[in-house]
Amino acid sequence: MIFKIMPFFIVTMLFNCYGQDSLQHAADSSVEVGKKTIMLSEVVIDNKLNVPSFINRIKNDSTFYKAFRNLRILNYAAINDIRMNDKKGNPQATLYSKTKQLRDSNCRRMEVTEEQATGDFYDEHNQYNYYTANMYASLFFTNGRICGEDNIVTGKEFSTEGKSGMEKHKEQLKMLFFNPGKRIKGLPFMSSKTAIYDDEMAEYYDMSIDMDDYNSTSCYIFKQKVKEGKEADVVVDEMITWFNDKTYEVVARTYTISYSAMVYDFKVSMEVQMTHAGELLVPSLIRYNGNWKAVFKKRERGVFTATLFDFK
Repeated sequence: MIFKIMPFFIVTMLFNCYGQDSLQHAADSSVEVGKKTIMLSEVVIDNKLNVPSFINRIKNDSTFYKAFRNLRILNYAAINDIRMNDKKGNPQATLYSKTKQLRDSNCRRMEVTEEQATGDFYDEHNQYNYYTANMYASLFFTNGRICGEDNIVTGKEFSTEGKSGMEKHKEQLKMLFFNPGKRIKGLPFMSSKTAIYDDEMAEYYDMSIDMDDYNSTSCYIFKQKVKEGKEADVVVDEMITWFNDKTYEVVARTYTISYSAMVYDFKVSMEVQMTHAGELLVPSLIRYNGNWKAVFKKRERGVFTATLFDFK
């Protein structure tokens, strides 16, 4: 009888010794912040990260947008590679160029040092023949001489007020590119769906925090990915951000956004890597892969890479 009881006794003791610890570890590996359940890796737990404070920081982060505004006050060089593909993925129009931004007397201008275009990238009036190219130009090319700019982000908000057509679409895209994860006004049918850090969107996402190095910088990695079956209810399908674990600056970010409505549909993937120009955070690499269809416009499949360097 004693020998029959012993196995049960041993199992019970093992559970008491190890099982409860395992259950406790499982409980400790997730944390509730508002309505959000966030999974934590063991290294994050060991690092004793204040998760509510961390979530509040990234929800109100301005370093990502400011990095792009810093480009307005710097000299730098860029390599621009834009490819417009057909439905089979073959290039039908391309642009490869090298540019320099030159700044003096509180003004900036752009100098093209090399350019090669193929296909119907330009129309007969030497204008961009593609919506994607036009969008790229509005973000990274300077037309003429622009003066009186700064890199301040406080109080600066994107707005579609007074804009229509192409200019309105450009502003909406800038909102998604530079402020992914924030509530965005002026986007029809989806303004509330972009605020992925808000409790109202918590049920749609799996969230986690991990730690690792990115380009020799120790980072917290925050990931949000839409839950299976919820894709139609969100705009940001996935976003992964690497935050410097000391300064909380954005070191890198990848994100995929998509939406389908009567007037347009799109699916866009972006990757941004950051570097420093002195003390200023700036983007050094931007990769884009997008499929767009707007009403009265032909579908466009564009891929571009912007490489920025030689900051002064």
